[in-house]
Amino acid sequence: MKTVNQRAWFFVLPVLLLVAFNALVPLMTVVNYSVQETFGDNLFFWHGVGWFEDVLRSERFHAALGRQLLFTFLILIIEVPLGVAIALAMPRKGFWVPVCLVLMALPLLIPWNVVGAMWNIFTLPDIGLAGYTLNEVLGINYNMTQSPLAAWITIIVMDVWHWTSLVVLLAYAGLISIPDAYYQAAKIDGASNWSVFRYIQLPKMKRVLTIAILLRFMDSFNIYTEVFVLTGGGPGNSTTLLSIDLVKTALGQFDLGPAAAMSLIYFLVTLLVSWVFYTVMTKDEP
Repeated sequence: MKTVNQRAWFFVLPVLLLVAFNALVPLMTVVNYSVQETFGDNLFFWHGVGWFEDVLRSERFHAALGRQLLFTFLILIIEVPLGVAIALAMPRKGFWVPVCLVLMALPLLIPWNVVGAMWNIFTLPDIGLAGYTLNEVLGINYNMTQSPLAAWITIIVMDVWHWTSLVVLLAYAGLISIPDAYYQAAKIDGASNWSVFRYIQLPKMKRVLTIAILLRFMDSFNIYTEVFVLTGGGPGNSTTLLSIDLVKTALGQFDLGPAAAMSLIYFLVTLLVSWVFYTVMTKDEP
């Protein structure tokens, strides 16, 4: 009987313990705040599930959650098909392969706060290149600081520019892993480009697309820095996503109990939807 060497766990165990410690301690702190009330002087009183009930009944929470879901939905339906299309158009061999890969990776290297600041300056109606071009050259009345529609278009375009590259790189990795024999067989059978994509490329990209969708969902559903730096949640509350509203509640109003309850609900929603995505996309796999 073949024995399995388990000594590799001794190398992995310290990392697992460190990650578990760094994750569990903040989580337990949030759970502690979510079930207690404080009136200062570091005195806490048991409040039970009261904060959770208040948050779930709050119209402010429902509005912020609705905006967050809308943002994530728009991001997924734009970035995933666009990323796949760009990956299909990229060369598989030759000099331009590394050039395309580097260009695709560049937006991912820019820090999130810098992305928000760049697009803030870029879209200013008077001095920004995009804002000036739209207003003065094309005659379009564009001002994201006054128009909720303009603000939404701006944050969507910013995220598409920043994160579509991730989908492209993952889809491209799936495409180049397909053996040439599949394409040769499809050519002999006289398959169209759509048939090749439908029956060869898309099934072979299923796993990497599952990863891409999960990553883009979790990141877009928890986005904060870029949108906050770009619009600050305005004009009004039109771009106040759930993440921004959570930070305002915790740090702006210093309501630790409601903020902790909201963050746990936020976490559970993210976990639940991610599980549903993964289950649906992998249900036919052995």
